[in-house]
Amino acid sequence: MCGLYGALSFDGQSIDRGIAKSMSEKVARRGPDDRGEWFDGPVMLGHRRLAIIDLSPSGHQPMHDTSERYSIVFNGTIYNYPELREVLIADGYRFNSHSDTEVILNAYACWGEQCTEKLHGMFAFAIWDTNRQSLYLARDRMGIKPLYYAHTPGGFYFASNPQALLATGLCDTEIDPVGLHHQLSLHAVIPAPRTLLKGIRKCRPAFHLRVDSDGSRSESSYWSLVAKRPDLPLSAEEWNIAIRDALMESVKMRSDIADVPVGVLLSGGLDSSLLVALLAESGVGKIKTYSIGFEDQPEEKGSEFEFSDAVAQMYDTEHQKYMIPNDQVINRLPEVIRSMAEPMVGQDAVAFYLLSEQVRRSVKVVQSGQGADEVFAGYFWYGPMQASSGSSLQRFAPHYVDRDHDEFCDTVESQYRGEDYTSALIEENLDTEQADSFMDAVLRFDVTTLIVDDPVKRVDNMTMAWGLEARVPYLDHQLVELAASCPPELKLKHQGKGLLKEIARGRIPDAVIDRPKGYFPVPALKYVRGDFYQFMADTLNSQSSRERGIFNQSYIDRLLAEPEKHFTRLNGSKLWHSAVLEYWLQQHIG
Repeated sequence: MCGLYGALSFDGQSIDRGIAKSMSEKVARRGPDDRGEWFDGPVMLGHRRLAIIDLSPSGHQPMHDTSERYSIVFNGTIYNYPELREVLIADGYRFNSHSDTEVILNAYACWGEQCTEKLHGMFAFAIWDTNRQSLYLARDRMGIKPLYYAHTPGGFYFASNPQALLATGLCDTEIDPVGLHHQLSLHAVIPAPRTLLKGIRKCRPAFHLRVDSDGSRSESSYWSLVAKRPDLPLSAEEWNIAIRDALMESVKMRSDIADVPVGVLLSGGLDSSLLVALLAESGVGKIKTYSIGFEDQPEEKGSEFEFSDAVAQMYDTEHQKYMIPNDQVINRLPEVIRSMAEPMVGQDAVAFYLLSEQVRRSVKVVQSGQGADEVFAGYFWYGPMQASSGSSLQRFAPHYVDRDHDEFCDTVESQYRGEDYTSALIEENLDTEQADSFMDAVLRFDVTTLIVDDPVKRVDNMTMAWGLEARVPYLDHQLVELAASCPPELKLKHQGKGLLKEIARGRIPDAVIDRPKGYFPVPALKYVRGDFYQFMADTLNSQSSRERGIFNQSYIDRLLAEPEKHFTRLNGSKLWHSAVLEYWLQQHIG
């Protein structure tokens, strides 16, 4: 797990070292253990290392193969790298390290672009082919690891976050109207390849990207999720067993493949609690667990310690919990938003940031429960969607979309009132031949698109801001493929996540299984009062906000007049959604 960056100039000239330095500084927090840069003609590869596998200097990046034809920078973890290493050695490939990075390098030398199909894990990497004078980039199937790029007239720049690209001073920073529509209507999800800014794009999950030295670029997909029933139907009990075994393998793999200890972020909900149970069942002793809590509001509790404590006690974990007062949250809010690769509205982004700061003092790697709700139908809106009628859009949008198109047009100034891009995106993804039913299509859309730029992005950003690697067992691509073929009614049982609840019964306390869905809540960002209200009001009433001209000021005035009455269908504060967008732009664009 690391931060990467690099560039390829199209005029044959070397990349400016000042630009490389600026990019490096913007990904530095992702990799505090080592730094490396390599310049060769028109290409520059840079890396900030978080040492997890092969802690020796042999794991230094950028890394070169023994022929010196290929050079790589890599962010992520390949869980099947020991097996691939043995295959490649048998084929005559030589290794100078015991790292998964070198396995990717030799896999590319051996199998070319097909190497990604053999990789089991989370990854974003770039490989320079000296002979071909070509740059090859790839991102993992589930989009767990980020990979942003800017294709300018003079060159191609890439990095683990947009901040590194903005540091070049070469990116078009105008607002992308399509990205803005998704940001405000789709719970801040802007699916790849777009971002909020016209000049910055991101590699799609499960895609290759090739850029040649003349500036030509091509991309292609190497994997697609199919949500259809298997040829041989399984009973409900057989599904339970198959899912349990696949999840156990995923959890164990993410514990075993590391040369450092692995902890668990324990929210007190079903998903992370089940990870603890399965780790214990697989033989891991003295599991390190971590929880965070915030001040209560009258409408909502700010911690779930009563549930996380019960799990920690049941498995005798080495448990640490942190209570964060509101005055610390408001004081840290600016740095949290600055650390966001893109504006993120999920309130647990703040929780993950502050928790990761504490956790990183004792471990470098944690497992987290992200993905379980999308893969196994755990959210409250799935049931109403399933029970509704009409077109796919009519069944989906009323339960998920934050702002219908008419409200979006009321939210923004006239220059951004274009087409209903969000409805078009929903229709494109739900009207697919890759799914057997409407609910299969919804879950497929969630897993392949919506989750990538919401909870998965939040967890990567907030943990890596402190040099902490987060592994997500529920998003193992083989587990996801299996779950996608499972009948939706089994997943929707017991008010959602029926399969997981049945697997968890007897493994974790019933109170954790039967409670309402849990997460890391920060009530002060939902019920906006006091200093939090003032922060958002100052942001949205600032001169820079008015000069930027994104928001219709009369709409903002209505939100500010009644800050606790304007909620999205997913129970998010529309005032917070607006403020975090504007504040992020102030910090990164000006």
